[in-house]
Amino acid sequence: MRIRYFTHSLLSCWNHGNAHFLRGTLRELIRRGHDVSAFEPAGNWSLANLLSDAGEAGLEPFRRAYPDLAATTYPPDTDPAELVGEADLVIVHEWNEPALVAAIGRLRAQGGRFRLLFHDTHHRAVSDPDAIRAFDLSGYDGVLAFGETLSEVYRRWGWGDRVWTWHEAADTTHFRPPEHEGTREGLVWIGNWGDGERTEELERFLFAPASEVRLPLDVYGVRYPAEALATLARHGVAYHGWAPNAEAPGIFARHLATVHVPRRYYATILPGIPTIRVFEALACGLPLVSAPWEDSEHLFRPGEDFLVARDGAEMTKHLATLRDDPALRAALARSGLETIRARHTCAHRADELLAVAARLETASERIAP
Repeated sequence: MRIRYFTHSLLSCWNHGNAHFLRGTLRELIRRGHDVSAFEPAGNWSLANLLSDAGEAGLEPFRRAYPDLAATTYPPDTDPAELVGEADLVIVHEWNEPALVAAIGRLRAQGGRFRLLFHDTHHRAVSDPDAIRAFDLSGYDGVLAFGETLSEVYRRWGWGDRVWTWHEAADTTHFRPPEHEGTREGLVWIGNWGDGERTEELERFLFAPASEVRLPLDVYGVRYPAEALATLARHGVAYHGWAPNAEAPGIFARHLATVHVPRRYYATILPGIPTIRVFEALACGLPLVSAPWEDSEHLFRPGEDFLVARDGAEMTKHLATLRDDPALRAALARSGLETIRARHTCAHRADELLAVAARLETASERIAP
């Protein structure tokens, strides 16, 4: 199958958490013999920030980890038809310009023989619905949404059985436990400060508990304003700035555990969406404690795959226990890894995508004259 994916960026993971899932899924599709191409706009925001932050050297971890992947960059005046070509399946991510989304939809509506899917991996459908409604999706065959609660939003908007829940997952060809265990110390948290969506939660469930139980905390991420850096300093947190996603397994391997602090929308309006960090940590065998988060789709086994803290006091208790109980750390690592390998790898998601494509093809055959 000829598959074309239009992303914000394949090359850059700077404030672009979907890059991990995209890389792993495209790698899996290529491994199975499909003709896969990724397209990203020239000078895109994520890549521009990566280059400003780290220069060309910032791309080397991706290139070393994914020598089988490449992206075609295109200038703004490119005719999308040239990129789509003779594709069988085209997927357009929601972090694209509305004009591009609409133009590819018109190609399909005007007789394009490819199947066309819109891929939504963000909370804007509930936090900023006008931004999503600005996309002209009238020519699209369906929507891939990264959580069932998000799928329900699209169903309410009239998509019915043409929306599929397609969770993120771990690329276990790269995200896996270390081959040789070394010294592990303290906690690690990889995440961006963002737009104040979890400022209070980070202090209550991460910074203060880590400080209270005297576990050193290393933080990696971008978009930390001065007030955020002051908060980190007040709690004795070591801030390291941006880290390439491809280097995350090595960072995880140096630490005892991590904490999941979901953004407010994923803890309230869109429950059941864990985001990529949970998949990454568990795939690497890193024990995890989560702030309040409802696993409404039963993706994991809370209490076995990871611990859940209902409030700051319980988080403090869990972290102290993990600090002092290597057997518990080993059990959590083993259970979380088991669940990832059984249900949540990019290979599983490739299976799901190909099943959607087959269903679209069958539906097209039924209505063909």
